[in-house]
Amino acid sequence: MASDSTLNLRQQKLFENALAVYDKDTPDRWQNIAKATGMTVNEVIRQYRLLIEDVAQIESGKVPLPKYKTSGAKSFYQL
Repeated sequence: MASDSTLNLRQQKLFENALAVYDKDTPDRWQNIAKATGMTVNEVIRQYRLLIEDVAQIESGKVPLPKYKTSGAKSFYQL
C-alpha cells in the first residue's frame, strides 16, 4: 500500500470491513486487519488513529455536514 494516509475507495472498504470483523477483543487484531487489507500493521494503526480523529471532529461539530443538491433531483419517493 502507498505510504500516504489516503486510502482509495476499495482500500477504505476493506479497512472498514476488517474493523467490523476484528473487533477490539480479537487476538492479534492489527495483524489480522493488516492481512485482510494488504497494509502493514503500522499502516493499519495509523489509519485507525486517523479514523478516531475524524470521528471526534465530526462528533464535536467541527466538521460541517455536506451540502446536498436538492433541486432537479428526484427524491426516493418520486422514483
